[in-house]
Amino acid sequence: MLSSIRKNPVEPRRSRSAGVHAKSHGPKRLLPQDRERQIVKGAIEFFSEHGLNGQLRELAQALGITHTLLYHYFPTKQALIDRVYEDLFAGRWRAEWDALLEDDSLDAPEKLVRFYVQYASVILDRDWVRVFVYSGLSDRSITDRYFDLLKTQLFPKLLRVARQWKGADPNPEPSARETEAVLGLHGSIFYMGIRRWVYGLESAIQEEPLEVLVSDRVQGFLSAWPSLSPSSKPLKESL
Repeated sequence: MLSSIRKNPVEPRRSRSAGVHAKSHGPKRLLPQDRERQIVKGAIEFFSEHGLNGQLRELAQALGITHTLLYHYFPTKQALIDRVYEDLFAGRWRAEWDALLEDDSLDAPEKLVRFYVQYASVILDRDWVRVFVYSGLSDRSITDRYFDLLKTQLFPKLLRVARQWKGADPNPEPSARETEAVLGLHGSIFYMGIRRWVYGLESAIQEEPLEVLVSDRVQGFLSAWPSLSPSSKPLKESL
């Protein structure tokens, strides 16, 4: 995936609903698990092109199946969106990332660069970026759940890494400036995908190694880390 991100030129916006070709002779007979997988894969492509407000009748037509068959597997549109979230977002979170961010044998720059290179290889993907943006513009059912995941799985770990790097107590609740700094780092990684898959702009990620671009952002984050919150003290003062 990284090689395609770095080397491929920006592609003009085109319809992805053609990724599932409608067939005039009716749906091909598949095993139930294969049919379900086909629907989910097709829904991801469909929603990335048309947004989450796209009509399921159009999705069924693009898949070459009947509307009734689609509803047999997903009785409501929300049920299908929930499955898209599980497959495209929650399902891509890797357990080893938690261990990496908690590995005290690595210093903060190396730890954050390793994590975000791996993370970017997952999220800087056309379907991931566009479905996420479309959800934010509609009912936010996907974005709200994903940010809940980040608030529990990622942001506290980023805060701990930065505070330890600066020799500060990692335990107090984050200040507003600390929260903004963490969101700024995370958002800067995501924006590389926004530039390409939403704005259709050339990106440095096609010219420079991803590790270099991530390292630039991590260094900026750590060097500009905000002042300690009033409730925290440097570790050297508390010993």
